[in-house]
Amino acid sequence: MKKSLRYIKKVHLWLGLSCGLLASISGLTGALYVWQPEIVSTLNPHLLQVPLFENISETSLHSTTASLIEKHRDSIDRVNLPYREQQSISILFNNGETHYYHPQNAIYLGEKSTSIQFFEDLIKIHRTLGIPDIGKYIVGGSTLIFFVLLLLSGFFMWYKAYSNNLKQGFKIKWKPKKKLFNYNLHKVLGICFFIPLLLMAFSGGYFTYHSYYKKALEVFNTEKSLPQDTPTKAVAASTGYQHYIDNPDPDYALRAIYFPKKRTSPYHFRYIKNRAIGMGLRKTKELKVDSSGHINSLTDYDSDLANQKIAAQFYPFHIGEIAGYFGRFLVFLAGFVPAILYVSGIKIYYSKIKKKQKNAGNRF
Repeated sequence: MKKSLRYIKKVHLWLGLSCGLLASISGLTGALYVWQPEIVSTLNPHLLQVPLFENISETSLHSTTASLIEKHRDSIDRVNLPYREQQSISILFNNGETHYYHPQNAIYLGEKSTSIQFFEDLIKIHRTLGIPDIGKYIVGGSTLIFFVLLLLSGFFMWYKAYSNNLKQGFKIKWKPKKKLFNYNLHKVLGICFFIPLLLMAFSGGYFTYHSYYKKALEVFNTEKSLPQDTPTKAVAASTGYQHYIDNPDPDYALRAIYFPKKRTSPYHFRYIKNRAIGMGLRKTKELKVDSSGHINSLTDYDSDLANQKIAAQFYPFHIGEIAGYFGRFLVFLAGFVPAILYVSGIKIYYSKIKKKQKNAGNRF
């Protein structure tokens, strides 16, 4: 048992020195991004806030969207309708520029600001470290290692040390020697945020390995899955793509339209149950149709299989929104913990090295 514990300590140490740094970056960027809606809305009221927005109907939103598409049709990459902090309509053009328009009268409001771009860059760092192609695998892999090995090994070491006196494992002595303070801080923060960090790390891995997660979650399916290209809800295949722009869905709010990059690519319509940020389950609908209106794929929360419904909750769960402001605040606090654990862990490590060197010098 002592040999196994020694091995676990080494695993915890070296993974902490390596994956701990990546976890710190992910945690700090994620903590800041939790309040992205409030921050960018406050800094950009002229772009994102619309007086009496609640009085604008879905029909009016679709009508304005249709007129903007008709005006800029050949240069549009994506259209974003009001969602979360954004009450305006934005168009991402093929040249990379993003412009904002009033959702009722299509008046031009301005282009993307520095603060909005900052948070877009921040989430890229959070998800990929800003490294194209392989970045998401580095972050996703380190997240799962943090989840499986680093946190669990830390919990095992804590439990072995304090299983006979759990109360002592939650105590911090605020005025001990410096090296003892680092140890106390490391152990208490680690155990107090063990569950939140475990859940955040597990849900974070989904964004890299979503296909594997969905496959594993199929154990919860009680119905037989349909072929990938089979719509899960009957819709008239003869309806042209323009129909979905002109007519609001009775059950969902149109969130975004992705225009085809190639002639053979489909139009992608994304829907959400509620436009505003709110606690609870996230219910979405995804529709892809070609230019003639043929449906390539359709998923709908109301008729999706269990694994798809569960997968849809990873985002609100990861960012805390599923539990409202309490959940977001908890995720915000937990985001700082990996960095504190990393710094305190390094200090503990170097204090042990100095102690060994001192003892070796005394023996000499």
